[in-house]
Amino acid sequence: MALTVGFDLDMTLIDSRPGIRATYEKLSAETGVAIDAALAVTRLGPPLEEELAYWFPTGRIPEMADRYRAMYPEYAIPGTPAMPGAAEAIAAVHARGGRAIVVTAKYQPNAELHLDRLGLRADALIGSLWAEEKATALREHGATVYVGDHIGDVRGAAAAGAHSVAVATGPYDAAALTEAGAGTVLPDLTHFPGWLEGYGATD
Repeated sequence: MALTVGFDLDMTLIDSRPGIRATYEKLSAETGVAIDAALAVTRLGPPLEEELAYWFPTGRIPEMADRYRAMYPEYAIPGTPAMPGAAEAIAAVHARGGRAIVVTAKYQPNAELHLDRLGLRADALIGSLWAEEKATALREHGATVYVGDHIGDVRGAAAAGAHSVAVATGPYDAAALTEAGAGTVLPDLTHFPGWLEGYGATD
């Protein structure tokens, strides 16, 4: 069976902090609601609605989520770079004849815009899945490895029976990711191709 590797998006393949911060600042200005955008971008990973709940009453969250997602292409996509090693990590999977899929909590149309703009060539993209929910897509696509930066990604990999590769480029350091149960912890994606060679040698 061909190798399939899943990747998270925010803070794994892309540094979405500048664009997300800009979008929250615009939403704050438009609504008159004070949003600490600098704080919000330290908590990336969970679904958008969880962050909005810090700033808006429950009844307004669906409306604000829709508005945020509508603003996102204009304010977030242009200012979001790829993480160091992102393209090379995907290429390393393809070089082994494998498939690289992206499984993310982000709204899928906006995730697609990121991948297209940055030229990150994923074989499949599945959005709006968080933590253990990601296991559904990982199992469906036969992923045996899942790469992410958040303890929610570690949990998703475990639920799918996939090997969790955690990169310490998001809100958690290497010690926290190890404690959460990650099978492998890397400083960042630049180390992933070398790790994948060793994984292939022992699989």
